Amino acid sequence: MAIKLVSVSPAQEELIVKAIALGDRYTKTLGLLTPPAYEKAAEDGGLLVAVEAGEVIGYALFGLPKRSARIRLAHLCVAEEERGRGIAGRLVEGIKERYPQRLGIKAKCRRDYDLSGMWRSLGFVPDGEVRGRGRDGEILDGWWLDLGHPDLFTEMESDALLVVTVDHGVFADLRGLTDTTGAEESRALEAGWMADLVEFAYTPQLVHQIRDLTDTAERQHQQAALTGLHKLSPGSAAVEERTRELVQAATQAVPGLAADPALLRGMRYVAETSCAGLQVLATRDPLLSRLTDVAWEVARVRVVSPSTVTLHVDELRQAQVYRPADLMGTEFRSAEVAPGAEDELVAFFEQSGADDGSAFSERLRSLNEGGIAWRRELLRDGQGRPVALYAWSLDGRTLVVPVLRTAGHPLEETLARQLLFLLKRLGRDCGAEIVRISDPHPSEAARSAAGDDGFFEHNGQLVALLVNVCGTAAEVEVVAGGLARELAVDATVLDVGMPAEVTAVLERAWWPAKVIDSELPSFMVPIKPRWSTELFNVPAMLIARSDALGISREHVYYRSSQRRGESVPARLLWYVSDGNSTGEGQRVVGSSRLDEVLIDTPDVLFSKFEHLGVYGRAEVERAADASGHAMALRFSDTEIFPKPVTLRRLTSLARGRGLTWSPGSLISLSKISSELFQAVYQEGHRTT
Repeated sequence: MAIKLVSVSPAQEELIVKAIALGDRYTKTLGLLTPPAYEKAAEDGGLLVAVEAGEVIGYALFGLPKRSARIRLAHLCVAEEERGRGIAGRLVEGIKERYPQRLGIKAKCRRDYDLSGMWRSLGFVPDGEVRGRGRDGEILDGWWLDLGHPDLFTEMESDALLVVTVDHGVFADLRGLTDTTGAEESRALEAGWMADLVEFAYTPQLVHQIRDLTDTAERQHQQAALTGLHKLSPGSAAVEERTRELVQAATQAVPGLAADPALLRGMRYVAETSCAGLQVLATRDPLLSRLTDVAWEVARVRVVSPSTVTLHVDELRQAQVYRPADLMGTEFRSAEVAPGAEDELVAFFEQSGADDGSAFSERLRSLNEGGIAWRRELLRDGQGRPVALYAWSLDGRTLVVPVLRTAGHPLEETLARQLLFLLKRLGRDCGAEIVRISDPHPSEAARSAAGDDGFFEHNGQLVALLVNVCGTAAEVEVVAGGLARELAVDATVLDVGMPAEVTAVLERAWWPAKVIDSELPSFMVPIKPRWSTELFNVPAMLIARSDALGISREHVYYRSSQRRGESVPARLLWYVSDGNSTGEGQRVVGSSRLDEVLIDTPDVLFSKFEHLGVYGRAEVERAADASGHAMALRFSDTEIFPKPVTLRRLTSLARGRGLTWSPGSLISLSKISSELFQAVYQEGHRTT
C-alpha cells in the first residue's frame, strides 16, 4: 500500500499514540520525550507521520518558534524494518512543502552516532557543533537545510574584482592551525595588494569536509574561520545532476580513473561552484587539476591553482579600468604611452602631410606637456604589437580627442568601431555631453565608421552628441536640442510614437539616449552564466577570450526557433538565468540593440555567424527544436550595467509600477513594456 504523509492534529489521538510508541523504541538514540511533548507538537502543527496500512512507520517531530523563522527538528524517526525506502527524505520534503515560508530546518545529532551520511543524503549541511548537556559531555553536530529564501546578505554586491571558490585544501592552507607542504602558494592569495580584489567563497562540500575532521581543536577552529568567507548555497537537486554529469565525463576522459570518493568530492566542488553561478575554483588537488578540461566543458568552471589566481588578478584589475572598451577577457591590452616612447610609434600608425614622421611624434610628445592633463592610450595585441592609439582629455562638457589612429591589423575595422564606442562610453562616464575628434588625420577605418555612430563634420572635426537621457521624446529632445544650439547646428524634432527604425538610428547616433514613448519594442532575454561570460565577460573569465569576439560590437546568440513576438530593431535586456536556490546570481546585467533575427538550419546559422557567437556547431544544433531550425539573435553595442539589477529588485520595479509581469516570464525570451525597460535601465545605472 502507498505511504501517506499526515499532519497530525490533536484530535487524531490514535496517530499520536502510535508515533509515541515508535519513538519509545529508540529512546537510546532519540532521547525520551513524554506524551505531552507529542501532543503539544500536534497542536502547533509540528507532528508529521508516515502512514502505511494504518500503521505509523515514521514521523518527524519539530518546533515552529514564533520568534524565529527556522524549523527546529527534534525527532526524525523511521522504524528500523522500514529503513532504506526513502521515508526520512519524504518526511523532510513534507516539512518543506508545508512550511515553505520558513528559512530552513535546524537539527542536532550526536557526533558519535556517525549519521553524517544520512544528513547529507537529506540535503543538510553541517552547521557548527556544541557540547551536549549529558554527563559524558558528548559533542552534538548542528545540521542545516536551507529552504532557498534570500536573506539580508543575498542582495549584497561583492566589491571584489574576482570571487573565487576554494576547496578544503586551499581553505586549510589559509585558515588551518597546521602548516602543510606547499601552503605558501595559497597564502599568497592574501597578499596585501589583493585584499580588495579577491573574495573567497565556500560551498557545502567544504563544510562537510571540515565536519569530518577528527581533531576537535582543528575542526572547531576551521568552523569558526568560515565566517570570513562568502557562503554559497546552490540548489541540491541541480548540484546532484551536475555532479553526475561531471563524474561520467571524467571517467570517460581519463582512462582508468575510478569513480572513487576523491573524484566525487572534487566534482562536487566543481558542480557547486557552477550551480552557484561562479566560474573559478582554486585548488591544489592533483586529481582536480587533471580534470580542468572536463570542469570547463561540462560546468564552465575554471579549475586553477592559487598561483594562477595570483598571476591573473592584477591583469584583471588593469583590464577593469578599460572595461568600456570591452577588452577585458581578450589578449588585447591597453596602457598609457610611456614618456619617451613616442618615436617608436611612428612606424605603426599612418601619418600624412604636415603630420608626417617627426611632426607626428612631436605632437604626441606635446600632449604630455603643458597644463592640460591628456591621457595617451596605446592598445597592443597579444604579441605586444601596437594596433591602436588615441588621446583624450575633458574640456568642460566636451571630450576632446586629438589623436585617433589604428594600425594595419586583421581586426582594424572592428577595432575602429570599438574605439568610437569606447570614446562615447568614456565621455558618458566622465559627464561629457559632446565628443570632438580633433585629430586632423584620423585613421581611415575610424573616419569611415564614424558616420554610423552619429559623428558629423563640424568645423573640420568629427563631433557626436551624448544625450544621456532614458525618457520620453520630449525629454530627449530638450537635451539634444540644447547641445545642437550650442554647436550652432540644426536640432532634430522628435515626436511621440516614432517608428522603431527611426528610433533605433537616433538612439545609436545620440547614444546613450533611449526614447521610451516610441514604437521601438523591448525584450528580456534569459542567458546562462556560461554564455554571458563568453559573450560579455560577465562574470569575468580568468583566461583570454577570442580577440574577434571580445572586441566586437556585434554578437550573436542562439535559441529555439519558436517565435515570441521578436521584431527588429528592438532593445534587449540580458537576464542571467541560472543561480543558486536563493536567486543569487540571477540578475539583469546589461542591455543591447537587436539588429537581426534569423531562423534557419543550424548549419546555415553557424556558417553565417560563427565569428560573432560562442556556440560550436554541435551546440547550435542542440538549440534547434523539433522542426530542425534554430533562431539567431544578432545584437550590438552591449552596455554592461555598473549595478546589475537583481531578480528581487526586478520584481519590485515591475510591481511598483503596476505592470503585468512576473518572474515566471523569464523562462524564455519575452516582450516587456517600455516602462519596465526604462526602470531597469535606470536602476542599472543608478549610482546611489
